[in-house]
Amino acid sequence: MENEKTIAALNTLVTINNDRIEGYETASKETEEQDLKTLFAQFSSTSQKCKQELTSEVNKLGGTVAEGTLTIGKFFRVWMDVKAALTGKDRKAILNSCEYGEDQAKETYEKVLEDDIENLNLEQQTMIKAQHTSLKADHDKVKSMRDLVSAD
Repeated sequence: MENEKTIAALNTLVTINNDRIEGYETASKETEEQDLKTLFAQFSSTSQKCKQELTSEVNKLGGTVAEGTLTIGKFFRVWMDVKAALTGKDRKAILNSCEYGEDQAKETYEKVLEDDIENLNLEQQTMIKAQHTSLKADHDKVKSMRDLVSAD
């Protein structure tokens, strides 16, 4: 197991969590609906916790923690801004944007667990799988809320 590959895998996850944090801060500003603001604060908190765990692991390995966001995350935030502006802060449009961002986060975790598993020790694998489960629950909640709006 090479530290550099492990650090790179962990930093990929730090970055996607940075995307979620920024994305949900943007989403919270784009809505006046209190239930969505509360939900987005919870999701941002999930990513803050994940990021802290990942950062701790990168530091243990002597690596430099990634800063910033992925291009895909910037696209997600810009797209959300455009959608919100065009749709007059429409609940369904905001939830659709959030679900897209959640899909990206979920896929990033799945890719690391698939492609980098041999570079992660058992403790790191357990941590990442638990984080993936938390993010999947957030994804499913957004999808469920979006589907409820669609049913109205």
